[in-house]
Amino acid sequence: MSEQTLGKGPAYSKAVEEFKAMLALAAYLYICFGAVALFKAAVLREAGIHYEIWGIAAIKALLLAKFMLLGRMLHIGVRFRNKPLIWPTLYHALMFLIMLLILTTIEELIVGFIHSRAAMDSLNHVVGPIFFEGLAVCLIMFLILVPYSAFTCLSDVVGERETIRLFFVSRDVDGMVRDHLTGRVPPAQTS
Repeated sequence: MSEQTLGKGPAYSKAVEEFKAMLALAAYLYICFGAVALFKAAVLREAGIHYEIWGIAAIKALLLAKFMLLGRMLHIGVRFRNKPLIWPTLYHALMFLIMLLILTTIEELIVGFIHSRAAMDSLNHVVGPIFFEGLAVCLIMFLILVPYSAFTCLSDVVGERETIRLFFVSRDVDGMVRDHLTGRVPPAQTS
């Protein structure tokens, strides 16, 4: 039987790839948010306050991962491609931070409306009730986005499969990638 008759055509393959990407991104975000939550819990425990939000961190990681895939699909943060990788990486991270802040704000306002919360109370759920807490949340989120953006920008240069191979399988750089990175054109093959 062909893939088409099994319902595994191009749309199915694309959906599976997107789902895998969302799970990988959500796992990365959950680890990062988990580290922040663990630190916050440790600090608050010293003050005698019990704090645990592991389930919320998982849901937030999944939601933000979906938002990030949406931003990737819309090509948000794609600029400065001809500059050294630091510039497109920082720009990408900043644009994704802004996009996530906007989408999270909209999400919190909708949830607040459903639960009959005041708009200001809903906005406090986005970055916190005081300016410095909001600034800290934005800075931490930006720092979380920088490695993701670096990976994405590097993937734009050498290809996503090659970047994944270099990071997770083998660090050996084959001739084609080396030539691509150095700008050398391989000699024409003779038959």
